[in-house]
Amino acid sequence: MTEPIRVLIADDHPLFRDGLTALLTDAPDTELAGAAASGTEAVELARETQPDVVIMDLHMPGLNGIEATRRIVADSPHITVLVLTMFDDDDSIFSALRAGARGYLLKGADQEQIRAAVQAAASGEIIFGTHLAARMLTYFTTAPSAPQPVFPQLTDREREVLDLVAQGRANTAIAAKLGLSQKTVRNHVSNILTKLQVADRAQAIVQARDAGLGHQSRV
Repeated sequence: MTEPIRVLIADDHPLFRDGLTALLTDAPDTELAGAAASGTEAVELARETQPDVVIMDLHMPGLNGIEATRRIVADSPHITVLVLTMFDDDDSIFSALRAGARGYLLKGADQEQIRAAVQAAASGEIIFGTHLAARMLTYFTTAPSAPQPVFPQLTDREREVLDLVAQGRANTAIAAKLGLSQKTVRNHVSNILTKLQVADRAQAIVQARDAGLGHQSRV
């Protein structure tokens, strides 16, 4: 017969903690390893009882659930932390995952979902509630926004001129390259120096090269 999954509950709300206790003790495949009312107590009980799974709330007095998760996983990497919380914001989710949590459910989950999540977590699966799973999928499949161009205070033409200046080209060569008059190029260079708040061409070149401009081959 398979040994039951030993679960530690960490939640500061007595009624919710009692409800989870009843849920775990009623099921034949789980047993209660302990119940903690704070993050500090959760870390101590996890170290002492070595459960298979910790059901962790995030908002608790003193040590919060994220830091408690980090300490539990650092102490005992084999323990799986399953977050069960009211917080569904991205910061909370990703902070919990970075701390070492292997699952994240909201407190609106029903008893069957919680039981299934505990079993899956004990088997090494990564668990998200349906709503959160859809959000995670959207997060990782949405195309990133276009990066901000270097020196956004410059126009496209000024950025093009600065790139050529950073390559070490003289105004005459820049004018020939871009099909501009030398006077127009001088005006562009003057605007660039003003916008970059530098005193001369050499300082502009340093800033441009630090930003990744001016590395094209000189043709």
